[in-house]
Amino acid sequence: MAVALLVMAASFDAAATQELECSGAQKQWVVADLFFARNHVSEAGFARFLATEVTPRFPGGFTVIDAKGQWRAPSSDRTSKERTKLLMIAMPPGADNGARLDQIVAAYKTRYRQQSVGLIIRPACVSF
Repeated sequence: MAVALLVMAASFDAAATQELECSGAQKQWVVADLFFARNHVSEAGFARFLATEVTPRFPGGFTVIDAKGQWRAPSSDRTSKERTKLLMIAMPPGADNGARLDQIVAAYKTRYRQQSVGLIIRPACVSF
């Protein structure tokens, strides 16, 4: 598990340092997209997860989108389709961003006995 967390942190650092040319009021930030399978998690349970795990780590805000996901385990030919929550977090560059995302992923996997949580990290030009 430590190896996976180190790889995730390294990926985060690489995305955070990519150069973009932002215009006007836009600033270089990083966006993390997290994909949470929901077949065994109620709306109320997910709301509690956001309140206890995500909001304290990213109090500046985030966006949650209902989605439908499809996934196939590498060891299987069976495709699973699940209700999914897509959590988008736009954040300024920061040394602790990768660790905070790692903590959210680990908490969800532990709390809801999930094998994985999808994570995409990308540089972005952002303005609010």
